[in-house]
Amino acid sequence: METIKVTSFDRASELKAFDETKTGVKGLVDAGVSKIPRIFHHPPAKLSNPKPLPSDLLHLKTIPTIDLRGRVFEDVISRKNAVEGIKEAAAKWGFFQVINHGVSLDLLERMKEGVRNFHEQSPEVRKDFYTRDFSRRFMYLSNFDLFSSPAANWRDTFACTMAPNPPEPHDLPEACRDVMIEYAKQAMKLEPDQTLGTSQHADNSFLTVLLPDQIEGLQVRREGYWFDVPHVSGALIINIGDLLQLITNDKFISLEHRVLANRSSRARVSVACFFTTGMRPNPTMYGPIRELVSEANPPKYRETTIREYATHFNAKGLDGTSALLHFKI
Repeated sequence: METIKVTSFDRASELKAFDETKTGVKGLVDAGVSKIPRIFHHPPAKLSNPKPLPSDLLHLKTIPTIDLRGRVFEDVISRKNAVEGIKEAAAKWGFFQVINHGVSLDLLERMKEGVRNFHEQSPEVRKDFYTRDFSRRFMYLSNFDLFSSPAANWRDTFACTMAPNPPEPHDLPEACRDVMIEYAKQAMKLEPDQTLGTSQHADNSFLTVLLPDQIEGLQVRREGYWFDVPHVSGALIINIGDLLQLITNDKFISLEHRVLANRSSRARVSVACFFTTGMRPNPTMYGPIRELVSEANPPKYRETTIREYATHFNAKGLDGTSALLHFKI
């Protein structure tokens, strides 16, 4: 009879030990880890797309790319075409890329380099910023849902609320301070507030503007299949968040997305700007827009505050299910 030896796995202790290093995934890499720790292991079923794409979906090769013409349109028709393209992409994909968006390519590159500079600093410097206190003006951590998600993601993150009350320069790391302030201003010009009425997840925001690097791996899930988002030089990726799907009563969709493991020798860098008030005080109740509901198309979601939604999203973690289900009527 064959005897199988089962190695014990105290997940809670390993998570705690990893978090207490305050150096994240980068710390493991710097230490020369030879294999990925068990806390990062995802079930194989979540990592693959075993079903071949059916013939009726073969035309859905990639998400649309919209030309914003430097945000200055020559005439009403060209602007209308761009708007219609965005509306169609938001309704069918929830994702689209924009080119000629008015943000200089030099600034895009400097922003990505600023992110690299922060993560390449010595562990002693990074540790000063490591925290799970979400009230901090600037926070650096690995996996916001480290202790609630089924498996950790192989990534480190730093985040900062840049508007409406921007942080003082001394609150930001010197390695990326100036470029963060400059990039945030440009990102807000790209999607002014008047236009709003890594594992699979949808964003708990109205809108996300993503600056990717050249290393591919981002995928969008549509009709049960994963579609690669190709690299388009100089483009920004825009995706609809859960809150915009809620207020449009599913007219615009917030699709799940994920980032595959990085097989490159260089770390992948991405910069996401989330347009939401998150956990900050905001008493406004958000529900489906009245003009978009009718007797034939009744509200699909109950009203909620952004803070209530963010609280549920953060507690649930990136477990592969949509936080919108909790607010369905």
